[in-house]
Amino acid sequence: MRKMRWVVLLLCFLAVVINYIDRANLAVAAPQIESALGIGPAQMGLIMSGFFWTYALMQMPFGWFIDRVGSRIALPVAVGWWSLFTAATAGASSVAGMFGCRLLLGAGEAGAYPACAKLVSQWFKPRERALATGIFDSGARVGSALSIPLVALIIDTLGWKAAFVITGLLGAVWILGWVVIYRSPSHGDMTGEADVVLAAPAKGAQDDVTWASLFRHRTLWGMMLGFFCLNFTNYFFITWFPTYLVQTRGFSLRSLGTLGMIPALMAIPGGWIGGFVSDTLYRRGWSLTAARKTCMVGGMLMSSTITLSALTSNVYLMLVLFGTSYASLAFAGASVWSLPGDVAPTPRHVASIGGIQNFASNLAGIVITTFTGVMVSLTKGSFTIPLVVAGGFCLLGAFSYLVIVGDIEPLRIDAGRREVTESGPSRDVSSGV
Repeated sequence: MRKMRWVVLLLCFLAVVINYIDRANLAVAAPQIESALGIGPAQMGLIMSGFFWTYALMQMPFGWFIDRVGSRIALPVAVGWWSLFTAATAGASSVAGMFGCRLLLGAGEAGAYPACAKLVSQWFKPRERALATGIFDSGARVGSALSIPLVALIIDTLGWKAAFVITGLLGAVWILGWVVIYRSPSHGDMTGEADVVLAAPAKGAQDDVTWASLFRHRTLWGMMLGFFCLNFTNYFFITWFPTYLVQTRGFSLRSLGTLGMIPALMAIPGGWIGGFVSDTLYRRGWSLTAARKTCMVGGMLMSSTITLSALTSNVYLMLVLFGTSYASLAFAGASVWSLPGDVAPTPRHVASIGGIQNFASNLAGIVITTFTGVMVSLTKGSFTIPLVVAGGFCLLGAFSYLVIVGDIEPLRIDAGRREVTESGPSRDVSSGV
């Protein structure tokens, strides 16, 4: 089981890699699609936003579904769904068709992160959770980095439609590996210093904790706002960044596939380092609150360097600033995605809380894609306003994690006169028993 947990983490990492390749391929193909469909940046911004509508709306239902059936079933269902509609995008010949495929793609991809967060909470102890989270979350940067040269190469040789078919097939390969390799942990596997964490809620405790009771906590709202701010900036890299490099900085497809990878390559170790630092601080005696908040607030503050990238004419300095911002977002993200496991009142609410915070964060995807497209149209090709606004949201996110999010501990849910905690059965508050 000690070996198996790292295999599970690898499978989560690969699922997120494919997830981001399949969502980022449109950004790389955007200039060719605009030309083929005869549309402008405002319409392309609408198409890009389609993914985020359903991706955001399906987070909470998917989180509930994962908590009910388990990640073993839910994750391959999600991968199969989004892979199907990635490939189907090749058949779209209009704005409406492209928008519809992106809507359906988003619905499937909504299951990836809540499922992976739940798997990490099951297989890793709290003192190891941020590093494990940083590893699977780094799949986002790997997928983003790979999508640029991979999709650019396919477009250059076979055309943009082939890019969607080929990237869609990656999911089928992953599902085959999951079915062959994965097995669920069980209490019978736990002996001595077991690595598998399966702390089960007390009988009936899960019935006391409702979704409405979760929203009574300031911490959950702070998680939602902070993650919204993080993803407002993060999704610029996944949607408009390739177009920015081509249209504003004059990059060719070849340079897009080489120099354009620098920010994503800088961000890959950012998540690993963020997880390592967070877990190390906790193991060395820092409170979980101090360890997680130090990394989240520090990462969000540093990510505001994205604004400076719009103010320099030096291409290499611009890429370094973008890379610093992207890596800082990843640094914070390792702790952000550890929070569902850290604050869930019972293990049966990890995916639900992950879905709730990810719902809020992906509303940012709708805003940044549409807002950037409109601003670029109004300012005749300038990305300065979107980049300045993104930096401002980074500062707001730091404030949310520092001030609005409370202590990082399992949410204490009052149901009548009963109090439910993660670590023990319900107790009568009035009697102290």
